Amino acid sequence: MTQQTSSRRPYHHGDLRRAILTTALDVIATDGPSALSLRDLARRAGVSHAAPAHHFGDRTGLLTAIAAEGFGLLSTALIEAADLKDAGVRYVRFAREHPAHFQVMFSPELLRNDDLELTTARALAGDALRGAVAVVRPEELGIEPRMASVAAWSLAHGFATLLLSHNLDGPLGDKDAEEVFRSLAAMLFRNTA
Repeated sequence: MTQQTSSRRPYHHGDLRRAILTTALDVIATDGPSALSLRDLARRAGVSHAAPAHHFGDRTGLLTAIAAEGFGLLSTALIEAADLKDAGVRYVRFAREHPAHFQVMFSPELLRNDDLELTTARALAGDALRGAVAVVRPEELGIEPRMASVAAWSLAHGFATLLLSHNLDGPLGDKDAEEVFRSLAAMLFRNTA
């Protein structure tokens, strides 16, 4: 039997869906979600131009999958938190370690907000944050638990957003961002663990 040579692209072995997601995350991290196109992703991943559409349908489907994955990762990070301040630190750490996910997760105009995978992952992350607040006694919060959740999320999300956009570079200098956040959280939630 003779071996034939072909000018076609080699078959992509491995997890093609993951390869496309990883390539998309790289593009978003460097150029933002507006730079994302399925045709460009296929070229970068070395697959046919139809492969991303096969796995995600369209650009919105791809971004929705990224957001769902991000909320799943965030939920896992928050569930492992020792206390409310640790949950906030983990939120900030998640944003630093997964900036492309973070950017897409909180851009609802880019997503299919009724997607089951997304709504489930988003709910789990919200439950994890509320769980970190729930372990604090109400009298220690100084406000009702629901508003404490909003305050904790606002502080962590605002800090993470400012950090990722480099607006805190000057004010923080060489200080560790997680330690600064922990201090800020201690000021807001004085009596919590």
